[in-house]
Amino acid sequence: MTYIRKPDWLKRNLRVAAGAGPVNGVLAKYSLNTVCNEAGCPNKGECFTRGTATFLIMGKNCTRNCRFCKVAKAAPEELNPEEPLNIARAVREMNLRHTVITSVTRDDLPDGGAGHFASTIFEIRHLCPDVTIEVLIPDFQGDYVALKAVVDANPDIINHNVETVPGLYNAVRPMAVFERSLELLARVKERNGNLFTKSGFMVGLGEKEEDVIALLTALRNVGCDIITIGQYLQPSREHYEVVEYIHPGQFKKYEEIAQTMGFQYIASGPLVRSSYYAEDGFNYLKRANATAGGDV
Repeated sequence: MTYIRKPDWLKRNLRVAAGAGPVNGVLAKYSLNTVCNEAGCPNKGECFTRGTATFLIMGKNCTRNCRFCKVAKAAPEELNPEEPLNIARAVREMNLRHTVITSVTRDDLPDGGAGHFASTIFEIRHLCPDVTIEVLIPDFQGDYVALKAVVDANPDIINHNVETVPGLYNAVRPMAVFERSLELLARVKERNGNLFTKSGFMVGLGEKEEDVIALLTALRNVGCDIITIGQYLQPSREHYEVVEYIHPGQFKKYEEIAQTMGFQYIASGPLVRSSYYAEDGFNYLKRANATAGGDV
């Protein structure tokens, strides 16, 4: 194995984690998981200190074997029927204005967990009617009925990450299908054109610039509104190796290319993650659509 020294622009000040106590308290009170903890997000300390977190529903164990991801690959856990309401209670206690809900992939469930997503959206809407909701969903193995259950629950943003360029799927996420992910994003728009769609991917896995441009083009062609681009960081020596640390200037270039393609909001930078400052992105979209005379 060849290991590349991490550049200065990827180093974080861990002292910000000192203010994370209140968020950790709420999570413990309601026995909730976060992708921040389970995936080892480098922004966890900052986000927890700001009083926000990305909730991870349906347990800690994933049924997929993606080689980039730190989330545990193990036997799935029983669904907790109280989890949707507990998420809503946590959202209320944390005084969130925008919340992001994601999950492990649950290929063992008949609907892939779509009903659990819908219940969580319903409970948040009932308890916190002014909170905007973003869901980051798995592909439900291409099940359109399952996807409709989430779309019809009417979150504000539906996110589904493609994670990497299609040419690396076999090596990086062998149980996923790029075309299936594109179809999911297209179907969301077909079902409800008022919903914002979002996707994200990592760089530094061995892709070329032309691969990234082709991926952006494919996402825009299915109406994707929001895109996030971040640096891949290897969680452990057992995971896929980092091929390259992409310079911030290249991230800026990708942002400018995406702007010319018509994406409504782009977050592109080494430490960008799917839900990092997600509220800022949604607020930007609200202002932009209000100025244009559209409805949000």
